[in-house]
Amino acid sequence: MGVTRTWAVALSGLEGTLVEVEADQSNQIPEFRIIGLADKALGEAVQRVRNASENSGLPLPRRRLTVNLSPASLPKQGSGFDLAIAVAALATDGWMDAAAIERTAHIGELGLDGRLRPVPGVLPAVRAAARAGVARVVVPWANRAEAALVGGVEVIGAVTLAEVARLHGADVCATPEVEPVRAADEVSTAPPPADLADVIGQDEAVEALVVAAAGGHHVLMVGPPGAGKTMLARRLPGILPELDDEAALIAASIRSLSGAAVTTLERTPPFEAPHHSASIAALVGGGSRSVRPGAIARASEGVLFLDEAGEHSSGVLDALRQPLETGRIEIHRAGFTASFPARFQLVLATNPCPCGNYGVRGASCTCPPAAIRRYMARLSGPLLDRIDIELQLARVLVAERTRNAVGMTTAVAKERVAAARERAAFRLRDTPWQVNSQASGEWLRQGPLAPPPIIRRALDAALNRGSLTLRGYDRILRVAWTLCDLTARDRLNADDIGRALFLKKGIRS
Repeated sequence: MGVTRTWAVALSGLEGTLVEVEADQSNQIPEFRIIGLADKALGEAVQRVRNASENSGLPLPRRRLTVNLSPASLPKQGSGFDLAIAVAALATDGWMDAAAIERTAHIGELGLDGRLRPVPGVLPAVRAAARAGVARVVVPWANRAEAALVGGVEVIGAVTLAEVARLHGADVCATPEVEPVRAADEVSTAPPPADLADVIGQDEAVEALVVAAAGGHHVLMVGPPGAGKTMLARRLPGILPELDDEAALIAASIRSLSGAAVTTLERTPPFEAPHHSASIAALVGGGSRSVRPGAIARASEGVLFLDEAGEHSSGVLDALRQPLETGRIEIHRAGFTASFPARFQLVLATNPCPCGNYGVRGASCTCPPAAIRRYMARLSGPLLDRIDIELQLARVLVAERTRNAVGMTTAVAKERVAAARERAAFRLRDTPWQVNSQASGEWLRQGPLAPPPIIRRALDAALNRGSLTLRGYDRILRVAWTLCDLTARDRLNADDIGRALFLKKGIRS
């Protein structure tokens, strides 16, 4: 018969492109060849497809088979094309309904015994297929729950190649029931969220954390060991609003690309805390043949926490600057480019010096001044200029611990954050932004709600003195609007500006 066609999906970062898989046989020396800019793993699909077909009772035709992956100029990577290649090749003998396979996308890796093995990135691949108008997608059985998270498309979870062939009308003898290949970590349990009330004696810092959550602001915490920096950071996702459907799908798609099993849409914002020894590639993502998302992408729609920031290399920290501005991270490799979302809240925590005792009451710092300067210089000026709130934390005293037995709870803080975000969304309803941290500086300074000169007098004075950059000026205006939203007012006043300047300069508990 003529050329048979089906569909697969090529992923480049989080974006997927529909790939037409064409198969044709000709009366020449028997050979099986895949063309269309395939990588090494995809080139090895020839042997996997041949053995899987033979062991499924579906031998390939003994002629020259040519499989083309179109568009030919688009790089294709990974073993997720195996199933589509096998179905298109087998259909050239007329065993299957050509019209049915042409309406279906096939995603999955083949084992030599014909079973379908799970592959990473099924969720973004199915989303791309649905957006392109494909009505039915066949995936490995282990990926069926993940693929079913995408609405508007029929998802079929198959165990074997023979089962897929029968789905398309092939006359295949019934085989004994086969145990499906399962995902390595199909069952995972998330730890229960920690409550903000566990933080004792840091009322100002807790209030600043609420401000950060309400406006989506970035935070730097400086303080000695034991001051509660990590406790505060780990409780930030719990007071953020739950993810909507689109944000939850993006977060789940990134987890899928990372190789994690995805069975449900998590509504709690993600929390990533890479170790201070992490490389730039671990942070931004990378790979020579296939690109995996790094901590920046995995934290998108949530929180990226860098503990012991002074121990991170300066190159790693400076790699955050571009994603903080654009909300995306692009990874360039020879022959392809991958792009991931990077809309995260950055929380940095660091000791004041290498030994952690600089400025601590009752402790002795043994670090020479040059070592302290080098330690804090890891946080470059351009990076600090992108931080909205800077906190100076001190260790909790016995009197404070006994006086504040129970602090603000996560439930109360979450209600305050939700109410403030609702007010911000209403104020920004005619703009492309939803939270204060997204608003442009020009709109804040010159838009319809720009504060009059008498209100921003302190801010203008700091800018004229050179103690504040224009980027910092805009960030303080954003924090001021968040403070205004938390107090349920419609207009900025001088107190909002002053408090925002105070948060930028740092508070001492």
